[in-house]
Amino acid sequence: MKSALCRKLGIEFPLFAFSHCRDVVAAVSNAGGFGVLGAVAHTAESLAIDLKWIDEHVNGKPYGIDLLIPNKMEDKEGGLTAADLEARVPPEHRRHVAGLLAQHGIDTADLWSAGQGGHDYTDNMREDGAARLLDVAFSHPIKLFVNALGVPPPSIMKRARDKGILVGALTGAKEHAIKHAKAGVDILVVAGTEAGGHCGEVSTMVLVPEVLQAIEDYKDIDVLAAGGIATGRQMAACMAMGAAGAWTASVWLTTAEAETTPTVKKKMLAATSRDTVRSRSRTGKPTRQLRSAWTDGWHGESAPDPLPMPLQGLISRPALARIDKLAASGHEGAQRLATYYVGQAVGLMNTEQSARSVVYDFMKDYADAAQRLAGTLET
Repeated sequence: MKSALCRKLGIEFPLFAFSHCRDVVAAVSNAGGFGVLGAVAHTAESLAIDLKWIDEHVNGKPYGIDLLIPNKMEDKEGGLTAADLEARVPPEHRRHVAGLLAQHGIDTADLWSAGQGGHDYTDNMREDGAARLLDVAFSHPIKLFVNALGVPPPSIMKRARDKGILVGALTGAKEHAIKHAKAGVDILVVAGTEAGGHCGEVSTMVLVPEVLQAIEDYKDIDVLAAGGIATGRQMAACMAMGAAGAWTASVWLTTAEAETTPTVKKKMLAATSRDTVRSRSRTGKPTRQLRSAWTDGWHGESAPDPLPMPLQGLISRPALARIDKLAASGHEGAQRLATYYVGQAVGLMNTEQSARSVVYDFMKDYADAAQRLAGTLET
């Protein structure tokens, strides 16, 4: 493609794929796009293993990593111990979670025992913890680092720049985009409310041109459109508005390679675009996810307000881990509760296919859309 961003990153097609699955990352980069590994839940050791695997499978093609370092969260500086944070969780919130699971026939014994929610990655959301992961990442040939929540810390931006690595940041509001631009990011991932995971309140169709107008004085920043994009025609529409490419995540969750549990993947394939909800029930900040008995249970009149990040994760991770395990074994109550991050594009995700074939479908659909658009002009 005739694209400055493609030339800058050495890719054929400006389709960026965020995934927690290394197989998806490698498949997309090999197919001509750009895979981005979501690394916030990794340990330094597990990240080293996954990045080594990616290096061995992308044949020199570029890829990047994504972390989550919010500008605001409880105990952002890390002065509290894990026990201190646990003590900040009100008893009524634990009772609410236990009651929600019990209503669906799930035993809650030992739910709050150490290790029930898997690796506690709270420290990775602080600058020091993220820096330890980046010590690993920067020893591999990554081409892009993206912060998923907030302005990337200056120290991390400098380290990336010193290695010639581009820095990106997700933004869900015009005012946040301006902060990122002033901080000196290279790429803005402008995510509308349709997006899965952490998202704002403004739609992609409105937010992308709004941000482009707000940062027009920053000539060196590339904008990637995100939120609800699952087809090449949507990507073409966003690029017609001025975006340099598309950042996608949800569309990879129903691929054959994805990390999505079988229960959730089945629900996604059957879902419509109305079957998602923007909820604080998972992380403490608004995230879009599949609507389920879990999300409904946090929106009733008797439900307590979700806790701020990272406290909500301390109670949601053990519960959701148990739900996923039981759902996989056929437990009907757990299957009703099961949920995962996904955007409104889930209504377009109706068949399971390989990540490579998704990239090729994007390319063909984009080309057809561009041709249709060109055909509207008089010659």
